[in-house]
Amino acid sequence: MRKAKVFVSDNEAGALYELKFGSAYKFIYLENYKGLPVSVTMPTTQKIYEFNTFPPFFDGLLPEGYQLEGLLKTGKIDRNDMFSQLIAVGDDLVGNVTVKEAFDYDSNDGIRPFNGEDKS
Repeated sequence: MRKAKVFVSDNEAGALYELKFGSAYKFIYLENYKGLPVSVTMPTTQKIYEFNTFPPFFDGLLPEGYQLEGLLKTGKIDRNDMFSQLIAVGDDLVGNVTVKEAFDYDSNDGIRPFNGEDKS
């Protein structure tokens, strides 16, 4: 499982989880989040959204054409790995949404990618 933090206007709004590569995703708003919704299709009145494919809103933020080809080549990212594509371009998305990979802190190893065990 992978996790990415999602920000709206530089305020952390929630997290996007990839539960199963290509077929199971979940977005969860932070319990105390009071800002704008990530998307009009994902209002804050509902806290949890589950998807059987990559979430359409986030899919619409991904590059296409030559930009996609360049990202795949320079980032060495699989064409079907949309979660990695989103992480790679997450700081430079159109609009007020940004996406950053979530990391754990391990006192032995330092900072490492999120491993699926939320310690909060």
